[in-house]
Order: sequence, then C-alpha cells, then structure tokens
Amino acid sequence: MIDFDEYTVGDHRAACPACSKTPRDKSLGITILAHDHGIARCFRCDFVQLRREQRELSPAEKLAFQRRMEALRRQHDAEQRQRHAEVALAAATRWKAASPVDSHPYLSAKGIQPHGARIEAGHTLLVRMSDVHGHIHNVQSIAPDGVKRFMPGGRVKGLYCPIGRPSGRLVVCEGFATGATIHQDTGHAVAVAFNAGNLLAVAKSLRAKFPCITLVIAADDDWKTEGNPGLSAATDAARAVGGLLAVPNFAGLDRGEKDTDFNDLHRLSGSVEVPA
Repeated sequence: MIDFDEYTVGDHRAACPACSKTPRDKSLGITILAHDHGIARCFRCDFVQLRREQRELSPAEKLAFQRRMEALRRQHDAEQRQRHAEVALAAATRWKAASPVDSHPYLSAKGIQPHGARIEAGHTLLVRMSDVHGHIHNVQSIAPDGVKRFMPGGRVKGLYCPIGRPSGRLVVCEGFATGATIHQDTGHAVAVAFNAGNLLAVAKSLRAKFPCITLVIAADDDWKTEGNPGLSAATDAARAVGGLLAVPNFAGLDRGEKDTDFNDLHRLSGSVEVPA
C-alpha cells in the first residue's frame, strides 16, 4: 500500500492508508534508510509496512531505524498534543457560548430529553465530551437531520458525556440517544462513549475512577454488519473491566435492519432493561 519508491532516503510523514481520513492527517512515519530498506508505521493505529531485500540489517542499521522512528513518534505526539489543546480551548468556548435547549428535531425524533445538551446558533445540538475530571476536550455536534460530527483534530479517546450521577451502577454505551434512553428508562447513570472504538478506553477510565462501582457495557447489536463490531467491542470492554454486558433483545418485535441499539428497542417495545 506504500510506494516506497516515492520517497528519498530520510524521514517522512504521510497519511496512513489504514486509518487517516484526510491527506492532511499525517500520522504515518516513514523512514528510508537505504534504497532497499524502509519502514512505515502509523503512530495511531500501529499499521506497519516494511520494505527489505534479502540481506539482513546490520545492528547499526537496526538501531538507526529505531532511533529515527522514535524521533518521528515524539514529533507526532507533540503535534497531536498541540492540536488537542487548541481544539479543547475552542470546544470550551463553543460550549460556553451555546444555550440550554428544551426542544430539538433530533431529541424529538429519538424521544429523549436533552440531559444537559446545548444548542448552538439556534439549530445545532452540542453534546459535551469530557474526561473523568469533568474537563471538556471536544464536543459532538448533531444537526437537525441527525448528522453527527466531532471537532476535527480533537481528542476523542477516553472522553464521554455523563448523564446522571453514578450510584452503585454505571452504564457505558455508544450513542447519546442510547444513553439518554437507558437513563430515562432505568434511572441508571450513563457514560456516552460516542462510538464502539471508544468503549474500552472509557470503561477503563471509569473503572480507575470508580473501582467499586458495577459497570455495565450496553452494546449496539450491529447484527447486519460483518463481525458485529458493536457487540464485539462491548464484550471486550466488559471483560477488561470486570463489568456486565447488556445487549438489546429484539425477540418478538418487528425489527428492521437498522434497529441495533437500546433507543431502537425503546421505540419498538416502549421500554428497555439492563442487568440489575
């Protein structure tokens, strides 16, 4: 996937073919030590591609590779910290300028209350994305038609939106509508992790903060997606933190192909349950 012939001997940065979404997202470090030896490694998803001929690298060449890749990693990490800090400041500013909201097309469509969400420019719903200390690092914007976006370049990993006050039981789920539904139907406190890939990081952060609490990971049952990523990620997170796993049960209901989460279950059945 990497055309090493495009690069001269030296160190380079490029977009990762596995996880970068734009050409400007240069999370891939490329080191060309000689015409027949190169390595490309993503500092975010750990994608690796090697180029080498038959001969083995000498110890000195291996050490040179390691040092130069580590230098690229340090550079990448510093740039990422700077971007995260800039986005966190902008997110806090947007959040402060937004107003409390009582009604919004998305809330009405999902049958949920705002639970602390705010409205920006009279039409865009904002959901806070905080760390375990309550500091806002990013926001999720939700348009009236339901399109969701994070602030580009901002931190997402380990961030969540809290709904309710934890007391004995805390539910971790993917989406805001799912979390709002679970809280409204059960009264349990909820941490909205925003996507399946963030469930594990959020669950681990919450386990460290609340070592004695019962954590419940509420899965999206992506039954029509190969590998069922929602259920798989939730299962892994529950195992990692010694938590319980909750899966929406659509048995006996007129389930559509896109009905995957606890908000969909509530719409079809009128209520939801998680492990007690």
